[in-house]
Amino acid sequence: MCKAGLIGDKYNLLRQEEIEKIHESSLWVLEETGVRVDDDHLLTLFEQAGAAVDRNDRVVKLPPRMVEELVGMAPGEVLLAGRNPENDLLLGGRRVYLGTGGAAIHILDLDTGKLRDPILRDQYNLAWLTENLENVHFYQCPVVCTDIPKDVLSINSFYAALAGTRKSVQESATDSQAAQDIIEMAAMIAGDEEALRERPFISFVTSWMISPLRLDIGTSRVLETAASHGIPVALSSAPVTGSTAPATLAGLLTLVHAEELFGITLAQIVREGTPVLYGPVPAVANMRTMAYLGGAVETGMMNAAAVQMANYINVPIYSDAGQTDSKLPDIQAGYEKGANILQVAMAGGNYIHHSAGMLESMLTVAYEQFVIDNDINGMALRVLQGIKVNDDTLSLDVIKAVGPGGNYLTQRHTLKYARSDEFYIPAGADRDSRVDWEKAGGKDARERAREIARGILNHERPQLIPSEIDSQIRRRFDIRLP
Repeated sequence: MCKAGLIGDKYNLLRQEEIEKIHESSLWVLEETGVRVDDDHLLTLFEQAGAAVDRNDRVVKLPPRMVEELVGMAPGEVLLAGRNPENDLLLGGRRVYLGTGGAAIHILDLDTGKLRDPILRDQYNLAWLTENLENVHFYQCPVVCTDIPKDVLSINSFYAALAGTRKSVQESATDSQAAQDIIEMAAMIAGDEEALRERPFISFVTSWMISPLRLDIGTSRVLETAASHGIPVALSSAPVTGSTAPATLAGLLTLVHAEELFGITLAQIVREGTPVLYGPVPAVANMRTMAYLGGAVETGMMNAAAVQMANYINVPIYSDAGQTDSKLPDIQAGYEKGANILQVAMAGGNYIHHSAGMLESMLTVAYEQFVIDNDINGMALRVLQGIKVNDDTLSLDVIKAVGPGGNYLTQRHTLKYARSDEFYIPAGADRDSRVDWEKAGGKDARERAREIARGILNHERPQLIPSEIDSQIRRRFDIRLP
């Protein structure tokens, strides 16, 4: 087992002077181009904070000194707590955690393998699956539940997640009232709102920016609500090369860094010290069709570079890795996920979402893919663990004892390390001989992962929300999960 929170400091795509050049270019964008803000309330907030506001064009321009002062107020570490301390995520520096992502509109049925619409029960089941996968460290609600009305969708998604896992839960909210309700529900579980702020086991992802450089006003209201309560917020901005961002990787990084600086500034204007996650989700377009490509290797490169940009301004990062353009849990899914998860983990992405379950460029999830990705994540974490070099691992006494032409199988040293974390053993991989594999049914990785997923889902499940609190929540909110 490889523990969470290992340090990813083995991969730097950008030189220091390149990081500084991108940062200075992004400050120029904010001062000279600005961001469109079609909301009088938000325009007033920026104006009062010292921004240059053009109310005719609805554009806000930020002087560099203002940006750097307000960004400097954001915490350099953010705690996303679990409901038990062993599931805590302390984001910052280059500590690495990997987890799920959202929000898929399709799911591959575990029994039939056919595409269908996700329902609330899937949200709960996927949370329980995540609870039992050791290399999936947090739960961002992966699916949009199609059986729940929009006005109670967010509260039910959060509830299903909290009923299914004690790991940190993150989800979007449809509007500011939904965010307020979710915070109230979580405070009931925590004891009160102060206890929730101290150990926030929920957080919000807010896709508050419509690239290029235009605020989504509704989602910005959610950001404002969360920030006003001191609840952590991931600032998700998702430009795509050649369509909503320049066609070059450096151009996209400049644009998205400017957008992230703007979002961090807004959060700190609302409430100084708001815990935020720098949240670029850069992507590549298929230059023949302009379709979104989730699995392109350049996506991993940009996300790895974004880690360096977040480190430069000392704000924890909400990273993206683990997407694929494949429609099935197949070879393509494996190599696209493996290449990008490893890049971003080695770079030190703090909160690497989409690293479990995703298919078809975020449109689809599959139960068995979560199990497969748990092993991919474990292999990436094993790389971060590195090679231990000390007197015992150098093995000089053992080498001398065995001598030329000897055998190490009977050595206590071999037994000791065979049972240690020196070697990562994937739960779903087949490492038997062909003869033994055929005797066991000749199952491929997908079918083995299905069996593991079914086994987890059939486990007896404890009640993770105490019954008295659960009753209070159900009296207060329209909860649809039986």
